[in-house]
Amino acid sequence: MVREFEYKNQWALILGGSSGLGLATAKKLAQHGMNICIIHRDSKSKLKEIESHFNQIKAKNVTFLSYNQDALKKEKQQEIIENLKKVLGDDGSIKVLVHSIAKGNLKPMLSEGSTLQNDDFLGSINAMGISLFTWTSAIFKAELFNADARVLSFTSEGNQKAWHSYGAVSAAKAALEAITRNIALEFAPYGIKANCIQAGVTDTASLRLIPGSDQIKKHTKIRNPFKRLTTPQDVANVAYLLCKDEAKWINGSILPVDGGEHIC
Repeated sequence: MVREFEYKNQWALILGGSSGLGLATAKKLAQHGMNICIIHRDSKSKLKEIESHFNQIKAKNVTFLSYNQDALKKEKQQEIIENLKKVLGDDGSIKVLVHSIAKGNLKPMLSEGSTLQNDDFLGSINAMGISLFTWTSAIFKAELFNADARVLSFTSEGNQKAWHSYGAVSAAKAALEAITRNIALEFAPYGIKANCIQAGVTDTASLRLIPGSDQIKKHTKIRNPFKRLTTPQDVANVAYLLCKDEAKWINGSILPVDGGEHIC
């Protein structure tokens, strides 16, 4: 296979890239020569498996960095950005910021047990929505963005549909999309494009945490025109396409990547 070195000295900064859509996107972009920096938050028990995935990225002969840090803490954010400044030097730049943080509360609104509280909403919206802006703003202020940068994030059909126990995450997805639209508008004069990928139902660790996820998967295989679930690779392929020169006029969009699932 002829390898495309499309992204010499260009980087993907991926928030939440140790599994699922973020990890698949990291692998895809590395395949095309983009350097990768992953920020994730995982326990020691998971690190051996995660490291095996990271080794696959390193095998693509790109520069690779990872930080097992809380991307939501401002002091950690500043430490990472300062370190990236040194690594990127005068020639490097961040071509794409990928937001794949899945840290939402999945409590029901009504239950005999634990139920959603205001703080659950606030925490979910901050982690899965507002953090897109705080990272975009911090990278911009540090002057690390490429002149033709892309900001990508992942939403779901739960942005509009009501799923049991998904209320806080649904609110966070709605916030994520609203923030994306304003990044697309207000950062456009600086060459930055922002879009959300609305992935179809994908069998990830995050999906399995949703109550009734087995039924969601079963129903999706019936409903989807291609009678299958979306895969992380399906989503990563489109994330890569959105980084290409030919996609520079796509801005402020919510793009369904689901094989037509959303029309059924």
